Amino acid sequence: MTEASSSTPALESFTCVIPAGGVGSRLWPLSRANAPKFLLDLTGSGDSLLRATWDRLAPIAPPERVLVVTGVTHRDSVVDQLPELRSENLITESEPKDSSAAIGLAAALLELRDPDAILGSFAADHVIRGDVLFQRAVTTAVQAADQGYIATIGIHPSHPATGFGYISCGRARGDLAPFDVYDVTEFVEKPDAAQAGEYLAHGGYLWNAGMFIARATVLLDQMALAEPELVRSLREIAATWNTERGAEVRERLWPALPKIAIDYTVAEPAAAAGKMVCVAAHFDWDDVGDFASVANLLTRGRGSDLAVLGDGAQVLSDASSGIVVSESDRLVALVGVEDVVVVDTADVLLVTSKSRAQDVKNLVNRMKVTGGGHLL
Repeated sequence: MTEASSSTPALESFTCVIPAGGVGSRLWPLSRANAPKFLLDLTGSGDSLLRATWDRLAPIAPPERVLVVTGVTHRDSVVDQLPELRSENLITESEPKDSSAAIGLAAALLELRDPDAILGSFAADHVIRGDVLFQRAVTTAVQAADQGYIATIGIHPSHPATGFGYISCGRARGDLAPFDVYDVTEFVEKPDAAQAGEYLAHGGYLWNAGMFIARATVLLDQMALAEPELVRSLREIAATWNTERGAEVRERLWPALPKIAIDYTVAEPAAAAGKMVCVAAHFDWDDVGDFASVANLLTRGRGSDLAVLGDGAQVLSDASSGIVVSESDRLVALVGVEDVVVVDTADVLLVTSKSRAQDVKNLVNRMKVTGGGHLL
């Protein structure tokens, strides 16, 4: 048994929540509504990001203490990929309502099962290397949550990234854990390149990985300060979840819930109120948000500047770099192109550059209003 998986009273009341939602529009046309990012293998490991997330959490929480929140349209795919998932721990949303509703509903259900329950939310579509370090960081965060704090896990930045949010850390909190725990003074939105460079040079800033660990009741009560009607509805939905009224209550309340990220309902207000702490973690993390980040992930330490993803992908390259993702049997030939992104699917061919990979989302937004929705 590893250090991270050793049982403590706090860990015995700890439940992992995996929000499995979002299409990942910057990864279109690979990621689509019927095959979203979290169901895909973006690392070439043979496992989807969702499956890898489940396996990473296994040493911390047994199957009876892992919940997955996903859209009703992805229910069957999630069940196929996670046969260990208990049916009572699969929470389906009739329509996406962002992370406050998804995580808040899981918290409301857990609150009823165990008033002292501690939950940890871990996105289904992130890539993490260093599982033991991850488990150690989570265990430390659970210690802080057991003392009534809302904890998050921050990642030491390796470069001045502009695609991530940042956490500004304050004083060390040796009273909560022996090391690596700090007060959170501020959450910072995605910076420009100059600001990101200053954060890296200054120190004291960590990447915001969007992981939150807290008692279910503490998280909901904090959320209620910002969105009282949201939390009232979530608690009513949870209270009737397995009753004859459950379907009617969900049908009545869920569509009216606001779409709002948990950063705005919990993280930022809790930091301002001095209720948020951060565990500074040491594992490698990436949210693989676009094809540039997938390319960097796949080429890191492999002695090649060209990443290739796809079963049976046929690529011929001469003096080229970037990434080729192929779902077809066509040969993709590259000559003298640097930092190129080529995504070849049955019905769409995307060509861009790593520097413009974030802008793929703009194409997706345009297609939504110009009649291309069948390709999304």
